[in-house]
Amino acid sequence: MGGVAKRAYKYRFYPSPEQAGQLNRTFGCVRLVYNRALEARTRAWAVDRQRTTYGQSSGWLTEWKRTQELAFLNEVSSVPLQQTLLHLPAGFMAFWDQRSRYPRFKSKRKSRASAEYTRSAFRWRDGQLTLAKMAAPLDIVWSRALPEGAEPSTVTVSRDAAGAGPCPSWSRTRP
Repeated sequence: MGGVAKRAYKYRFYPSPEQAGQLNRTFGCVRLVYNRALEARTRAWAVDRQRTTYGQSSGWLTEWKRTQELAFLNEVSSVPLQQTLLHLPAGFMAFWDQRSRYPRFKSKRKSRASAEYTRSAFRWRDGQLTLAKMAAPLDIVWSRALPEGAEPSTVTVSRDAAGAGPCPSWSRTRP
C-alpha cells in the first residue's frame, strides 16, 4: 500500500552552555511570536470579524523582525518561528470545529518550552544532529538505535518537566 508512515523517536541530549543559551533564546522567541500572533488574530476577529491566514501572520513576523524592539528575533533560526505560526491556525480550526477551546497564550512558567525544526533547519550526518545557528552537533544519549536508513524529517526540541535540559524528539519518514 505504498504510503509514507511517520514515526516519532524521543532521545535526551545535554547541550553545551552555548547551545543551551541558543535553545533558551529560541524557546523564548517562539513563545513571543506565538503570543503576538494570537493577540493579533484575536484583535482582528474582535474588531473586524476577519479571520487571518498564515500568510498574513508570516508578514507580521517579517515586520516584527524589522523593528528595533524585536530585532533579537533575527538571532534565532526563523524555521521554529514559522512553525509556531503554522501551529496557530490548526488551534483555531480545532476551535471553530468545536473540538477544543480557544487557543491560549503561552506562559513562560506553565507552558512547555519547545521548538520545531524542519529539514531545512538541521543537519543530520553520520548519526549526529546539528540545529540551525549552532556550530556543533548535539550530545545525544542514544537509548536505542534508530532503524537502519532512518533520517529525521522534523526535529522537535523541548525542555523536560524537570527543567534538566532539552529533550529532542523527531519524526522520520519510513517507506
